[in-house]
Amino acid sequence: MNSYTLPLFPLDVVVCPGGLIPLHIFEARYLDMVKNCLRNKSSFAIVAILPEGETDPEGYFPFANIGTLVDIEDADVTTVGLMMIRCVGQHRIKVHSFTQQKDGLVIAEVTDIENDIPLPVPEDLERTSSGLRQLLESLPKQGVLPTDIPVIQPYKFDDASWVSNRWVELLDLPLLQKQRLMQLDSPIVRLELIHDLLQVSSSERG
Repeated sequence: MNSYTLPLFPLDVVVCPGGLIPLHIFEARYLDMVKNCLRNKSSFAIVAILPEGETDPEGYFPFANIGTLVDIEDADVTTVGLMMIRCVGQHRIKVHSFTQQKDGLVIAEVTDIENDIPLPVPEDLERTSSGLRQLLESLPKQGVLPTDIPVIQPYKFDDASWVSNRWVELLDLPLLQKQRLMQLDSPIVRLELIHDLLQVSSSERG
């Protein structure tokens, strides 16, 4: 697969393909990056910052070597020195090397990782899908505005990859655990692990 260069935005967050992430941009290097992306209709990638003392086992990077390429869905540039943008994850990328510009912006050589093949949610894991549906349907009833719901439509409750990715983003898990789940090649394995986590959470509440 051909490699190409892409700006990286290291953050304390894991974004999956199809995921929505709002960002407030105020650092000069990232303001310039976003302006370039908007001007050129180009993308950047979000990679998770590894905890202090941790390095990526392959490249010894200070951030995860698997991230997600995102496109800017909309941008509010009305305030000087501040941009509010909403980004949507497109597909995962693997970082092979990187350089840092004088302004601190990280530019990486990356290759694309193909998105999961759409697979139906197995019957024994149906609870993960119904639980996600209940959660999202409950938010408007709690007064959450449509623009503040952390998942974009269309909802794909019958797609194992989509359901597992949304749970990775929504569950309150340590960053490294989210990263490991996001990196898994199999959406079914990811969903099985999510199912187990939800069962543990449910039993603890019970």
